[in-house]
Amino acid sequence: MAVIGWSAKKVTEKVLNKEALFILDVRNQSDFNDWKIEGENFEYLNIPYFELLDGVEEILDQLPSDKEILVVCAKEGSSVMVAEMISDAGLTVSYLEGGMKSWSEHLHKSKVYKDDEVTVYQFIRVGKGCLSYMVVSDGEALIVDPSRFVEKYEEEANVSGAKIMHIVDSHLHADHISGGKLLAEKTGADYYLMKSEGAVFNFHALEQHDKISFKKVHLEVLAVKTPGHTPGSVSFFVNNKLLFSGDTIFVSGLGRPDLGNKVSEWARDLYNTVYSKVSEIADDVIVLPGHYASLDEELNAGGYVGATLGDIRKRNEKMFNTTEADFLEQVEKSASSVKPPNFEEIVFINRGVQSADNEHMQELEIGPNRCAVHHTDK
Repeated sequence: MAVIGWSAKKVTEKVLNKEALFILDVRNQSDFNDWKIEGENFEYLNIPYFELLDGVEEILDQLPSDKEILVVCAKEGSSVMVAEMISDAGLTVSYLEGGMKSWSEHLHKSKVYKDDEVTVYQFIRVGKGCLSYMVVSDGEALIVDPSRFVEKYEEEANVSGAKIMHIVDSHLHADHISGGKLLAEKTGADYYLMKSEGAVFNFHALEQHDKISFKKVHLEVLAVKTPGHTPGSVSFFVNNKLLFSGDTIFVSGLGRPDLGNKVSEWARDLYNTVYSKVSEIADDVIVLPGHYASLDEELNAGGYVGATLGDIRKRNEKMFNTTEADFLEQVEKSASSVKPPNFEEIVFINRGVQSADNEHMQELEIGPNRCAVHHTDK
């Protein structure tokens, strides 16, 4: 019996609306344990598809008859096969179109902020934990930390009646491939990145642009350098109201400075960032990070990931109110956690010293975000 496929967009809506869903994940146990579709009211059953080749009769008593069932696999094929067997057994079931690859790539747009000068949109890559932004003012658009799915930003700029003129990357990303260079090539926009990050293609070095202004937008490159988990990480302060913090400050913690094997050195830079540059910023400024660790915990009532700096300071008091010695100790403890999959190769691609086709980029990006794992309550 034919079964219906669900798009990643439909599943995202269920995550954001906190709806109930039963997921039968037929990937290998190790893949499921490492990375799955997360929803506050989701239930899970993980049975590798090869255990179901002879039929699903032995697991039918583990499947609900009163809840929506979604079968998930890596690319789609196995989930279709299993879903059809479950449907033949009399249960209502669907499968995820494109599998976990499509889940990894979907971008959900949410409006963050609007006043007489700017409108700001956030793009939530729900399957990856990555965040990017579009700032629109009088027909011009600035894109912050774009993913490689550049058509999405072009489409949404057109919807807003704006032309993409400016692109900024807060740092050289380690867990996903940046769309900054490609988007700049397609749109003719100016692309800004820290020269110290080592990119070998043409761009505007942020070391030489401490301010970027267009229309009614005044973007300040915060003291040029606010280290997060790379030494060239920067934050962007827009109109003294919005702080695009990259991987320096998250709603639930701070960026991990251990990806370059210089934990102590970079952690000290991060401490100086928090207690000098960030300490001067007012509590009512809205912080918009480059990643999140848990959508359930960090998605606010406005439907986006972000919080005022005052709220973040209260939530993460152990990091924002501590001695340098204790701060460094906490950071070094977190440095033993697992690093982003394939992060070295992704960095090489983002730096422009290595290339990859679309299929290889998909493979490199598969897996969870591990840039926002440095929680302050651990």
